[in-house]
Amino acid sequence: MATSEESRVSRFIPDPKTVAIVGCPFSGGQTKAGVDKGPIHLVDAGLPEQLAHLGWKVLFDGHHQFEEISAANDPPIGKLKNPRMVSKVCQAVAKQVGEHAKRGELPLTLGGDHSLAMGTISGTFEKYPDACVVWVDAHADINTPDTTDSGNIHGMPVSFLLGIGTKVPEFAWVKPVLKPNRIVYIGLRDVDAGEKRILKENGIKAFSMHEVDKYGIGKVVEMALDHVNPNRDRPIHLSFDVDALDPSVAPSTGTPVRGGLTFREGHYICETIYETGCLVAVDIMEVNPFLSDADSVKQTVAVGCSLVRSALGETLL
Repeated sequence: MATSEESRVSRFIPDPKTVAIVGCPFSGGQTKAGVDKGPIHLVDAGLPEQLAHLGWKVLFDGHHQFEEISAANDPPIGKLKNPRMVSKVCQAVAKQVGEHAKRGELPLTLGGDHSLAMGTISGTFEKYPDACVVWVDAHADINTPDTTDSGNIHGMPVSFLLGIGTKVPEFAWVKPVLKPNRIVYIGLRDVDAGEKRILKENGIKAFSMHEVDKYGIGKVVEMALDHVNPNRDRPIHLSFDVDALDPSVAPSTGTPVRGGLTFREGHYICETIYETGCLVAVDIMEVNPFLSDADSVKQTVAVGCSLVRSALGETLL
């Protein structure tokens, strides 16, 4: 049984199976302080050691500091806040993730805000151009520079990866690697009017909490995978924003929305994607230790760690 379990991840990740932790203490894609501390808390909670216990060779040589990239002299471009800093950081992350993927390692990116997915997914697609993305989130993060109200770029990474909306020269390095039929959402429940229009116009498949309630998480995950990966032979990039979970489960996040995934529903998604044998990259985003009391922070960090463990092979039995 153990051999079978271990072989599931080896479709794209060679033995010895190696996970490379990319710690990204970055908050420039939104305005609330503290999300840059999320990765540090996840690592300090023992995540590298936990993954080693699951049989992974773990590479982690410290968090990215991004000290050479400053928000100074970075005025808005249109509504976009911190555009040059976000672009430079995401480009650096894309390079790092791409290098790990090309070496046959599984990049595990700890955010930080979800603007970083511009970099992580760009890096994954350098190695796996036929990959697909499972995006687990309360929000679609598909606003464009034209539709955004806030100007916070953590609400826009998918539009940049799809190449839709007004082109911003500072983000010219972001190639439209993602096709509308290669991304699927699970857990949406707070979607702007402009985003709803974009999803419909592009035929992007999204399973909101309505579908989770209607069909149950097992059927939803099956339908989601059938859409982006019908033969279960494409590499999968899992991008998981902890605000997909109900705030009672993961309270320490920047944009909590009631009515989210339960603890088990979130973990079931991760477990099932691991079982496909197709997982090649994972993001865990938007843990913010500054936004709650100490117990809530501890709870959210523990959930973040357990989601990663489930995505990398931990089972209940």
